[in-house]
Amino acid sequence: MNQYDVAVIGSGPGGYVAAIRCAQLGMKTAIIEKYNTLGGTCLNVGCIPSKALLDSSHHYEDAIKHFEEHGIDIPGEVKVNLEQMIARKQGVVDQTTKGIQFLMDKNKIDVFHGLGSFKDATHINIDSEGKTETIEAKHTIIATGSKPSTLPFIKIDKERIITSTDALQLKEVPKHMIVIGGGVIGLELGQVYKRLGSEVTVVEFMDRIIPGMDGGLSKELMRSLKKQKVKFNLSHKVKSVERVGDEVVVKADDKKGQEVVLKGDYCLVSVGRRPYTDGLNAEAAGVKLDDRGRVEVNEHLQTNVSNIYAIGDVVKGAMLAHKAEEEGTMVAELLAGQKPHINYNLIPGVVYTWPEVAAVGKTEEELKEAGVAYKVGQFPMRALGRARASMDIDGFVKILADKATDEVLGVHMIGARCADLITEAVTAMEFRASAEDMARMSHAHPTYAEAVKEAALVATEDRAIHI
Repeated sequence: MNQYDVAVIGSGPGGYVAAIRCAQLGMKTAIIEKYNTLGGTCLNVGCIPSKALLDSSHHYEDAIKHFEEHGIDIPGEVKVNLEQMIARKQGVVDQTTKGIQFLMDKNKIDVFHGLGSFKDATHINIDSEGKTETIEAKHTIIATGSKPSTLPFIKIDKERIITSTDALQLKEVPKHMIVIGGGVIGLELGQVYKRLGSEVTVVEFMDRIIPGMDGGLSKELMRSLKKQKVKFNLSHKVKSVERVGDEVVVKADDKKGQEVVLKGDYCLVSVGRRPYTDGLNAEAAGVKLDDRGRVEVNEHLQTNVSNIYAIGDVVKGAMLAHKAEEEGTMVAELLAGQKPHINYNLIPGVVYTWPEVAAVGKTEEELKEAGVAYKVGQFPMRALGRARASMDIDGFVKILADKATDEVLGVHMIGARCADLITEAVTAMEFRASAEDMARMSHAHPTYAEAVKEAALVATEDRAIHI
């Protein structure tokens, strides 16, 4: 029987990063993945393929809407080749997953393909094609991730009533895609198909989209998406989704209790994700799950069984690839006797629509609820020379700082390249910077990042230069 210092179940960003860090720290490491390719949801059917389609559709939209204004004339009609778009996406996925395999080989990590399940607290069965192999592990890290959720009355048929996984491989551009859920995934994929020519209607139970983010971001993103002709039905409770031939009928009650009926040829169900522990046989190891199906862990991500840990989407907290990576690194370093930590308040969140949305730290709503006295510095992207030069003028940067100490408590931004810009805020807040600190840093001109400096100037002394 193969024996290991650490076995990692699941090869998504949390799992493979944990495995690499364990190997770097001198532990004999194995990783178990039930699918044929490594990388988990993120690399195969999540972050990476969705960004590939977002970029491809963005190029198409620029070609049909903006190239002429830029002085670029294209003879003939610009057409969508969805088959090639999907093929390019798959090429990106294949290249990326092969890169993870390379990293496993480089770090001398043993890879097992098959369903990993606990035999007991130190033995794991790996079932593959009717055969079972058992390995022994001194420590195990559960990194089995999450799967798309649905509503109990909705039957996902993977053809017309689909999840995000199915939306990444459609054979045609929908005429009318109804998106149930106004969160990150639904909005990103909705925008992909809106750009390609679909009518898109978003149905959201809450009274705003991206409800977990700052209210200002929700309003600005919806304003921008409405300009792109995306339709919204907020405060609507979906009560039935039925397929009739090639048509999908969605019935919902609005906030007044009136029934609203929507008809489309595709319905994307995007109501969040659930922790995935199916087949793990956690009870055989004595590992406890909570009432939401998540693995229970302490502040060190240790389960109630001392040699078993869990990270990423399968435990509490935001379901983010980079959060899982940090947790994987932390567990590896704990096992090596180090003393790492994670500041969960400073894990950024991003929506990869265009304009992009990004945030870190506290929202205004959270600060108000906590009774914290704060000040606001906000600066519009349209006031930047760089934004006007690129015709990306939607959005703003908002900095929230403590009224007494000027320490930055939260940064919320929407605009071009905000997914990258947010790291400046994370860095500043890790070092407990004040708004004045950020305002006094030199920012290259012309850049989108100048909006961060200007927002900090407003928060510090209400003295933005360019408005």
